[in-house]
Amino acid sequence: MTKPITTFGPDFPFAYDDWLAHPAGLGTVPKAAQGAEVAVIGGGLSGVIAAYELMKMGLKPVVYEQGRLGGRLRSQPFQGADDTIAELGGMRFPISATAFFHYADLVGLQTRPFPNPLDDASPSTVIDLESESFYIETPDDQPPLLREIAAAWAEALEQGAEFSALQTAIRARDIPKSKEIWDRLVAAWDERTFYDFVASAPAFQKLSFRHREVFGQVGFGTGGWDSDFPNSMLEILRVVATGLDEDQKLIVGGAEQLVRRLWAHELGGLSLKSLHGGAPRPGVTRLVRASADKIAVTDRWGDTRLYGAVLSTCQSWLLTTSIFCGEDLFSQKLWMALDRTRYMQSSKTFVMVDRPFWRERDAQTNRYLMSTTLSDRLTRGTYLFDNGPDQPGVICLSYSWMSDAMKVLPLSPDQRVNLMLGALKNIYPDVDITRHIVGDPITVSWENDPGFLGAFKGALPGHYRYNRRMYCHFMQDVMPPAERGMFLAGDDISWTPGWAEGAVHTALNAVWGIMHHFGGGTAPENPGPGDLFDRIAPVALPD
Repeated sequence: MTKPITTFGPDFPFAYDDWLAHPAGLGTVPKAAQGAEVAVIGGGLSGVIAAYELMKMGLKPVVYEQGRLGGRLRSQPFQGADDTIAELGGMRFPISATAFFHYADLVGLQTRPFPNPLDDASPSTVIDLESESFYIETPDDQPPLLREIAAAWAEALEQGAEFSALQTAIRARDIPKSKEIWDRLVAAWDERTFYDFVASAPAFQKLSFRHREVFGQVGFGTGGWDSDFPNSMLEILRVVATGLDEDQKLIVGGAEQLVRRLWAHELGGLSLKSLHGGAPRPGVTRLVRASADKIAVTDRWGDTRLYGAVLSTCQSWLLTTSIFCGEDLFSQKLWMALDRTRYMQSSKTFVMVDRPFWRERDAQTNRYLMSTTLSDRLTRGTYLFDNGPDQPGVICLSYSWMSDAMKVLPLSPDQRVNLMLGALKNIYPDVDITRHIVGDPITVSWENDPGFLGAFKGALPGHYRYNRRMYCHFMQDVMPPAERGMFLAGDDISWTPGWAEGAVHTALNAVWGIMHHFGGGTAPENPGPGDLFDRIAPVALPD
């Protein structure tokens, strides 16, 4: 039987799912270190997973959070309808994210297929480009233009990225082969953009500019990808090679539940919630080294505490903006990497509706009244969430990125809704969405949130070296003693920004690093990422 695609690498091919599932556990710390406090900055997915695993080892994590638990897993209930939510952050989780689902299964979350464009979970899809709409219910309904684009994309990946061979190695968890291929691709594509890959591919050169333009608008599974055209091609290769853009699930009741349930999850009568008296400590405003083996953490109310280790899971820009951070905590090369992180903008606009009316068909055309919609209009991506025939539904009127997200940044929720409804009226002139809307709209612009300053990292050409410095920082034996004890995690530290799996991987790397920092180690039969680092380390490009 063919093995499934998972996020096994490709930069760092370590089997996090196997490490998590092994009965020996992730490791232990010496008796003398039991109960030692570790500061964890940020109560998002990465911070809470790291805190949970450190607690299991017998350390005492102290979580600091400036806002609400969950981070960018933010599930906002509509007013008066606690069971009907808008997923403002992470909302679709690929089954290849096996470490993420380890924790989702642990806390008993239920999933359903995510209603992506052209997916079986979407009754129909409309692709609206230059005022021309294509209505699609089955694969046979796709117009020749989309078929040609899909074929060209597949051919370009094969010719330019050794795609089949790479995926075969990932499926087999063949470390030497996957590294051989990926290390070659890193050298070839780090300094070239996604658009360069598409435009220079012989498969696309045989087609017109119009094909490349539509490819940017429609993407290849989850929506338009032209906002990623300036990014390093390595960003895109990782996504498609590890199946992150395929077979995605939504979390029934909201993804934020994962963090909140893990926060309250008991182990022998102990939980993170009970350790903290119910709530995390306030947000951090200052980080400085207090002595050779202690870091001072000051919260927003001026309380300062000393820790033998600190894990920062907040977005890296916060370490130079809202948090005063002593320069000696990191090397100048790492500061360069943290400062060069480039965050992408993202905006969503949601409304709750009285019922999933899009399940009804038009009497004249027999088409569904409304469809999952990709458009070159301001809405870009429109998604329909069906909670059942007798329950309110949710429409994500618009999910947009970068310049399209910036266009609505100064607008109020009502202004955003009216703009999106106006755009959709051009696609569905006979559908009165307004009469179905109930309650207040919910919107988000992540770049306008002082706790985030952007939605997720998008590496530009030439950023691989920076990413490697951040990702490998958990390996601290080679660092000067004065820089040890300060750890990093989060999806922006990972190789897969914007995906929850990257937050999980870096949290687990930090857990290994902190365990090692306190003199602990793994069981011989279940080595961790640091134990195997020399064998599987990401390739180092010359400076």
